[in-house]
Amino acid sequence: MVKLNIDPKAKALIFDLDGTLADTMPVHFQAYKNILQDYGIEFTPKLFGTLAGVPAVDTIRKLNEQFGTNMVPEEVGHFKEGEYEKIMYKMKPVEPVVELVKEYHGRLPMAVGTGGYKRLAWKTLEILGLDKYFEILVSAEDVKHPKPHPETFLKCAELLGVQPEVCQVFEDGDPGIQAATAAGMISTLVTEYYEVTIGKDI
Repeated sequence: MVKLNIDPKAKALIFDLDGTLADTMPVHFQAYKNILQDYGIEFTPKLFGTLAGVPAVDTIRKLNEQFGTNMVPEEVGHFKEGEYEKIMYKMKPVEPVVELVKEYHGRLPMAVGTGGYKRLAWKTLEILGLDKYFEILVSAEDVKHPKPHPETFLKCAELLGVQPEVCQVFEDGDPGIQAATAAGMISTLVTEYYEVTIGKDI
């Protein structure tokens, strides 16, 4: 397994959650698949790949545009999160990223910047035993503009009290990398360091 490294310029670390710290993508995929079959949408791994890092409500909006469906985004997004919560115990940690958190805990300030809901984000960290490593978590409820807008990560930097250009962001999706770049931060794509298993049974 290739080891993840910290950029020498980094003075703070910001981690995305789903697909970066927690291998939750197979769980999210399964939850969407279970919910969307009621609306006649075949949710494929390829389709899911185009929506990585997009909050549930916005995902439903995009699917409406794509499939001509008229799902109520807030309602169906809520159903999906409920379905996800039922099966979220099946998630696994992303080991190379988690090792980094443990190694730099107490050495560099760290935060989580996620497009997910705050309550479920903290629950994810608890399931993986990572809640004790983080005090700062910026979620979908904390921002007006989700990724690829930089607001999530800029808010993390502000709460950490660190300038954006010396923050290193760890991400698994294009919207997150775009957000980190727009924020003027150092970005690292973590999917090269572990196998993403979307579409396989969990």
